[in-house]
Amino acid sequence: MVDTEGVLFESNQFLVVNKPAGIITEDNPFEANNLERNYRAYLKQKINNPFLGVVHRLDRVTSGVVIFAKKRGTLKTLNRWFEERQIQKTYWAITSKAPEKTNDTLTNYLLTDSKSKKALVVDPKVKGAKKAELSYKVLSSINDHYLLEIKPKTGRFHQIRAQLSHVGCPIIGDEKYGSTVPYQKLQIALHARMVELPEPINGSPLTFEAPPPANDIWKTPLK
Repeated sequence: MVDTEGVLFESNQFLVVNKPAGIITEDNPFEANNLERNYRAYLKQKINNPFLGVVHRLDRVTSGVVIFAKKRGTLKTLNRWFEERQIQKTYWAITSKAPEKTNDTLTNYLLTDSKSKKALVVDPKVKGAKKAELSYKVLSSINDHYLLEIKPKTGRFHQIRAQLSHVGCPIIGDEKYGSTVPYQKLQIALHARMVELPEPINGSPLTFEAPPPANDIWKTPLK
Protein backbone atom coordinates (compact mmCIF):
# COMPACT_ATOMS: atom_id res chain seq x y z
CA MET A 1 0.00 0.00 0.00
CA VAL A 2 1.16 3.52 -0.80
CA ASP A 3 1.51 5.99 2.02
CA THR A 4 0.05 9.05 0.33
CA GLU A 5 1.37 11.15 3.20
CA GLY A 6 4.80 10.37 1.75
CA VAL A 7 4.08 12.52 -1.32
CA LEU A 8 6.04 15.76 -0.93
CA PHE A 9 5.18 17.31 -4.31
CA GLU A 10 3.38 16.28 -7.48
CA SER A 11 2.90 17.94 -10.85
CA ASN A 12 2.27 16.67 -14.36
CA GLN A 13 6.09 16.51 -14.77
CA PHE A 14 7.35 14.66 -11.72
CA LEU A 15 6.59 13.17 -8.32
CA VAL A 16 8.66 13.80 -5.18
CA VAL A 17 8.25 11.40 -2.24
CA ASN A 18 9.71 10.67 1.18
CA LYS A 19 11.10 7.13 0.97
CA PRO A 20 10.87 5.12 4.19
CA ALA A 21 13.99 3.17 5.15
CA GLY A 22 13.78 -0.58 4.78
CA ILE A 23 12.50 -0.84 1.19
CA ILE A 24 14.28 -0.64 -2.14
CA THR A 25 13.78 2.18 -4.63
CA GLU A 26 13.47 0.35 -7.96
CA ASP A 27 10.91 -2.24 -8.96
CA ASN A 28 12.03 -5.80 -8.36
CA PRO A 29 10.10 -9.00 -9.19
CA PHE A 30 11.34 -10.59 -5.98
CA GLU A 31 10.20 -7.77 -3.67
CA ALA A 32 6.65 -6.58 -4.22
CA ASN A 33 6.99 -3.84 -1.63
CA ASN A 34 9.24 -1.36 -3.40
CA LEU A 35 9.00 2.38 -3.92
CA GLU A 36 8.66 2.40 -7.70
CA ARG A 37 5.90 -0.21 -7.80
CA ASN A 38 4.02 1.39 -4.93
CA TYR A 39 3.93 4.82 -6.53
CA ARG A 40 3.09 3.44 -9.95
CA ALA A 41 0.04 1.90 -8.30
CA TYR A 42 -0.69 5.29 -6.79
CA LEU A 43 -0.64 6.92 -10.25
CA LYS A 44 -2.77 4.14 -11.73
CA GLN A 45 -5.57 5.27 -9.46
CA LYS A 46 -5.63 8.46 -11.55
CA ILE A 47 -4.64 7.43 -15.10
CA ASN A 48 -4.18 4.25 -17.11
CA ASN A 49 -0.65 3.04 -17.87
CA PRO A 50 1.25 5.93 -16.23
CA PHE A 51 4.92 6.59 -16.96
CA LEU A 52 7.16 6.63 -13.89
CA GLY A 53 10.89 7.06 -14.45
CA VAL A 54 13.49 6.40 -11.77
CA VAL A 55 15.76 9.47 -11.63
CA HIS A 56 18.00 8.45 -8.72
CA ARG A 57 18.09 5.89 -5.94
CA LEU A 58 18.54 5.59 -2.21
CA ASP A 59 19.93 2.51 -0.48
CA ARG A 60 17.37 0.24 1.13
CA VAL A 61 18.55 1.29 4.59
CA THR A 62 18.26 5.03 3.85
CA SER A 63 15.18 7.26 4.03
CA GLY A 64 14.38 10.60 2.43
CA VAL A 65 13.71 12.55 -0.77
CA VAL A 66 13.31 10.60 -4.00
CA ILE A 67 12.27 12.12 -7.33
CA PHE A 68 10.37 10.22 -10.03
CA ALA A 69 9.73 11.61 -13.52
CA LYS A 70 6.21 11.36 -14.93
CA LYS A 71 7.27 12.23 -18.48
CA ARG A 72 10.16 10.93 -20.59
CA GLY A 73 11.35 14.44 -21.39
CA THR A 74 11.45 15.28 -17.69
CA LEU A 75 13.41 12.11 -17.00
CA LYS A 76 15.95 13.12 -19.63
CA THR A 77 16.33 16.60 -18.10
CA LEU A 78 16.67 15.35 -14.54
CA ASN A 79 19.15 12.65 -15.58
CA ARG A 80 21.28 15.27 -17.31
CA TRP A 81 21.20 17.54 -14.25
CA PHE A 82 22.32 14.68 -12.02
CA GLU A 83 25.10 13.69 -14.43
CA GLU A 84 26.31 17.28 -14.59
CA ARG A 85 26.18 17.66 -10.79
CA GLN A 86 23.66 20.47 -11.06
CA ILE A 87 21.37 18.89 -8.47
CA GLN A 88 22.47 19.32 -4.85
CA LYS A 89 21.58 16.66 -2.27
CA THR A 90 21.76 17.22 1.47
CA TYR A 91 21.71 14.37 3.96
CA TRP A 92 21.32 14.12 7.72
CA ALA A 93 23.10 11.39 9.65
CA ILE A 94 23.30 10.53 13.34
CA THR A 95 26.53 9.11 14.73
CA SER A 96 27.47 7.99 18.22
CA LYS A 97 30.94 9.54 17.97
CA ALA A 98 31.84 13.14 17.28
CA PRO A 99 34.12 13.96 14.35
CA GLU A 100 37.35 15.76 15.24
CA LYS A 101 36.14 18.97 13.57
CA THR A 102 32.66 20.48 13.74
CA ASN A 103 32.80 21.05 9.99
CA ASP A 104 35.16 19.77 7.35
CA THR A 105 35.56 18.40 3.82
CA LEU A 106 36.47 14.74 3.44
CA THR A 107 38.29 13.50 0.35
CA ASN A 108 39.01 9.80 -0.13
CA TYR A 109 39.37 7.24 -2.88
CA LEU A 110 36.83 4.42 -2.88
CA LEU A 111 36.82 0.97 -4.40
CA THR A 112 33.63 -1.09 -4.55
CA ASP A 113 34.04 -4.62 -3.23
CA SER A 114 31.30 -6.57 -4.99
CA LYS A 115 31.74 -9.59 -2.74
CA SER A 116 31.07 -7.75 0.51
CA LYS A 117 28.95 -5.06 -1.18
CA LYS A 118 31.00 -2.37 0.54
CA ALA A 119 32.90 0.72 -0.48
CA LEU A 120 36.51 0.46 0.66
CA VAL A 121 38.72 3.48 1.32
CA VAL A 122 41.93 2.78 -0.58
CA ASP A 123 45.11 4.42 -1.84
CA PRO A 124 44.51 6.67 -4.88
CA LYS A 125 46.88 4.48 -6.91
CA VAL A 126 44.71 1.38 -6.54
CA LYS A 127 43.25 0.34 -9.89
CA GLY A 128 39.58 1.25 -10.12
CA ALA A 129 39.65 3.66 -7.17
CA LYS A 130 37.36 6.67 -7.58
CA LYS A 131 37.61 10.02 -5.86
CA ALA A 132 34.87 10.73 -3.30
CA GLU A 133 34.34 14.11 -1.69
CA LEU A 134 31.79 15.48 0.76
CA SER A 135 31.45 18.31 3.24
CA TYR A 136 29.79 18.04 6.63
CA LYS A 137 28.95 20.07 9.69
CA VAL A 138 27.70 19.08 13.13
CA LEU A 139 24.24 20.56 13.66
CA SER A 140 23.66 19.44 17.24
CA SER A 141 24.69 16.90 19.86
CA ILE A 142 22.82 15.39 22.81
CA ASN A 143 23.65 12.31 24.90
CA ASP A 144 26.29 10.89 22.55
CA HIS A 145 24.11 11.45 19.50
CA TYR A 146 25.63 13.76 16.90
CA LEU A 147 23.48 15.11 14.09
CA LEU A 148 25.53 15.83 10.95
CA GLU A 149 24.48 17.66 7.81
CA ILE A 150 26.29 16.23 4.78
CA LYS A 151 26.62 17.54 1.24
CA PRO A 152 28.19 15.04 -1.16
CA LYS A 153 30.18 16.56 -4.01
CA THR A 154 30.44 13.22 -5.79
CA GLY A 155 27.99 10.34 -6.01
CA ARG A 156 29.93 7.19 -5.21
CA PHE A 157 28.53 3.89 -3.98
CA HIS A 158 28.02 4.02 -0.18
CA GLN A 159 30.11 7.19 -0.14
CA ILE A 160 28.71 8.83 3.01
CA ARG A 161 28.68 5.58 4.95
CA ALA A 162 32.27 4.68 4.03
CA GLN A 163 33.76 8.14 4.50
CA LEU A 164 32.18 8.75 7.91
CA SER A 165 33.26 5.30 9.04
CA HIS A 166 36.80 6.02 7.87
CA VAL A 167 37.06 9.01 10.22
CA GLY A 168 35.77 6.95 13.15
CA CYS A 169 32.13 8.08 12.98
CA PRO A 170 30.02 5.26 11.53
CA ILE A 171 26.34 6.03 11.17
CA ILE A 172 24.19 4.56 13.95
CA GLY A 173 22.84 1.16 12.94
CA ASP A 174 25.33 0.74 10.08
CA GLU A 175 26.91 -2.54 11.16
CA LYS A 176 28.40 -3.03 7.70
CA TYR A 177 30.61 0.00 8.33
CA GLY A 178 31.45 -0.58 11.97
CA SER A 179 28.55 0.76 14.05
CA THR A 180 27.93 -1.13 17.28
CA VAL A 181 24.86 0.91 18.24
CA PRO A 182 21.55 -0.86 17.50
CA TYR A 183 18.88 0.72 15.33
CA GLN A 184 15.79 -0.37 13.41
CA LYS A 185 15.96 -3.55 11.32
CA LEU A 186 17.12 -2.94 7.72
CA GLN A 187 17.65 0.74 8.51
CA ILE A 188 20.44 3.12 9.46
CA ALA A 189 20.28 6.69 10.77
CA LEU A 190 20.88 8.27 7.35
CA HIS A 191 18.23 10.49 5.79
CA ALA A 192 18.18 12.30 2.44
CA ARG A 193 16.94 15.57 3.86
CA MET A 194 16.85 17.85 0.82
CA VAL A 195 17.17 17.96 -2.96
CA GLU A 196 17.76 21.27 -4.75
CA LEU A 197 17.11 21.73 -8.47
CA PRO A 198 19.14 24.26 -10.50
CA GLU A 199 15.99 25.72 -12.05
CA PRO A 200 12.22 25.14 -11.90
CA ILE A 201 10.46 22.64 -14.14
CA ASN A 202 7.19 24.22 -15.29
CA GLY A 203 7.06 26.45 -12.22
CA SER A 204 8.01 23.78 -9.70
CA PRO A 205 9.74 24.63 -6.41
CA LEU A 206 13.54 24.53 -6.42
CA THR A 207 13.91 22.80 -3.06
CA PHE A 208 12.25 19.68 -1.68
CA GLU A 209 12.64 18.66 1.96
CA ALA A 210 11.64 15.42 3.66
CA PRO A 211 10.94 15.31 7.40
CA PRO A 212 13.16 12.77 9.18
CA PRO A 213 11.79 9.44 10.43
CA ALA A 214 9.42 9.60 13.39
CA ASN A 215 11.37 7.21 15.62
CA ASP A 216 12.86 8.48 18.86
CA ILE A 217 16.51 8.54 17.81
CA TRP A 218 15.78 11.48 15.50
CA LYS A 219 13.83 13.41 18.12
CA THR A 220 16.71 13.55 20.63
CA PRO A 221 19.29 15.57 18.64
CA LEU A 222 16.59 17.71 17.01
CA LYS A 223 15.25 19.11 20.28
